[in-house]
Amino acid sequence: MLFPVYVHTGDDNHAHGAEVPDFPGCFSAADGWDELAGNIQEAVELYCEDEDMVVPSATPLEKLISNPDYQGGIWMMVDIDTGKLKTKSVRLNVSLPEGLLRRIDDEAKSRHMSRSAFLAMSAQRELGA
Repeated sequence: MLFPVYVHTGDDNHAHGAEVPDFPGCFSAADGWDELAGNIQEAVELYCEDEDMVVPSATPLEKLISNPDYQGGIWMMVDIDTGKLKTKSVRLNVSLPEGLLRRIDDEAKSRHMSRSAFLAMSAQRELGA
C-alpha cells in the first residue's frame, strides 16, 4: 500500500531523514535515496511489531501538504508491504463450510503458510489493505 513519507533531504554530511505520518513517531534515515524505501519498510515493521493496533489507511497527500509541521522537505510515496506487519494477533472462532475450509487449507499449505496467515492475507487483499 502506498503511504506518504515526508523527507528532510540530507547532504554530504547528513542522512536523509524520513517520517511516516500515518504511523506517528515512526522515523527512518538513509545516506542514499536508493536505501530509503527499504529502511522505511523496516522502520514501519518495527513500529507495528506486537502492537495492539489496526494498520491505518494511507492519508491522502493532499491533506498533508498544507500541514505546517511538514514544510521545507519533500514528499515521496513509499509502497509499504502491510502483509509483513506483525501486529498483535487476536484469537477468533469462525464457522466455514467444510469444503471451503479444505480448499483454504490446501492453498495455504501449497504456499507454505498457516491457515491464519492465508486468511489474513486474503482479507487484506479483499479489503484493499
